[in-house]
Amino acid sequence: MLKDLFFKFFLTKHQREIKKIMPLVAKINQLEEQYKSLKNEELQQKSNELKEQLLSKKKKVNDLIVPAFALVREASFRILGLRHYDVQLIGGIVLLDGKIAEMKTGEGKTLVATLPAYLKALEGKGVHIVTVNDHLAKRDAEWMKPLYEFFGLTVGVVVNAVEGEQRQSAYSCDITYGTNNEFGFDYLRDNMVTDMDEKSQRGHHYCIIDEVDSILIDEARTPLIISGPSESDTGKYYAIDKIIPRLKAAQRDANEQEVPGTGDYLIDIKDRNVFLTEDGVKKIENYLNVSNLYDAANVEILHHVNQALKAHKIFEKNKDYIVENSQVIIIDEFTGRKMEGRRFSDGLHQAIEAKERVTIQSENQTLASITLQNYFRLYQTMSGMTG
Repeated sequence: MLKDLFFKFFLTKHQREIKKIMPLVAKINQLEEQYKSLKNEELQQKSNELKEQLLSKKKKVNDLIVPAFALVREASFRILGLRHYDVQLIGGIVLLDGKIAEMKTGEGKTLVATLPAYLKALEGKGVHIVTVNDHLAKRDAEWMKPLYEFFGLTVGVVVNAVEGEQRQSAYSCDITYGTNNEFGFDYLRDNMVTDMDEKSQRGHHYCIIDEVDSILIDEARTPLIISGPSESDTGKYYAIDKIIPRLKAAQRDANEQEVPGTGDYLIDIKDRNVFLTEDGVKKIENYLNVSNLYDAANVEILHHVNQALKAHKIFEKNKDYIVENSQVIIIDEFTGRKMEGRRFSDGLHQAIEAKERVTIQSENQTLASITLQNYFRLYQTMSGMTG
């Protein structure tokens, strides 16, 4: 009873947000009959007027929510046969504000995205709509393209099959659909070009991320990496690999601290890492005939020892990877699927190949890397949708 009384007088944060938005929805609805009476050319002229107001800085984006959303709703009904419901208008306003819109299945997230995408695209700085796979990117772009083109806006798609000038052209469009990986890798490639004319992306103005919980939570810290071959002697991996089985794990006390003299390495399960103890360092130095493992001249040896320790003590066969046709193939930790063609970086893959006694392939060096989380922080405004 007390709880009921509380919510009667004090609204939840969600209810307060919706209460602030509803007057805007009411104003959009008031324009519906007026816009229905306009010809297509008149709707397009109104859109041009909104664009001119933004470009001349007479108005800001938030000042034009009501006429812009009313325009998109009317055009959508005429061209696609789809009319935005009030709940979709609410979702569009939430996205425009750089927030996350949680919508039930069937509430039409694809149609919701057209509202803020149209208005932000009028600024002429580009809008990116991010989906989880190529199929959805192409489907949504083709489906909504007639609506955007009605207002003179261009639409591009960035998927795996699009390359070179086509990719640059897609990014030069007012609205660009694509996957999180394509956007991220294109950013990395742009930072590696020697000629500015070779860059694909023109900036990071505004993005709408579909399935935002999957992209920014489940995969947020997954790094996107561009690698290149490096010349290195593969014999060192076998030599170091033979040493690892001779080392033993150190014991921990009740406070999870190392018990000195009990072993050669400690495993950090939480961070998936392995550390040599003082005894372990001495053993490695004896086995490799090295006077000081931490000397600057031996930094590469230390690195390969640490990677070999990880390969043996952290990465498990048939869980983190499988061996198939004499090759080590990574297993995706989220889907359990084979990631053929992908390799662990910084010599870890070679250390695992040495452990499994398969042919060691040339080591790749990381040329550029960024996490999805850090990539999407580049945008001036980022919003998302989830089911």
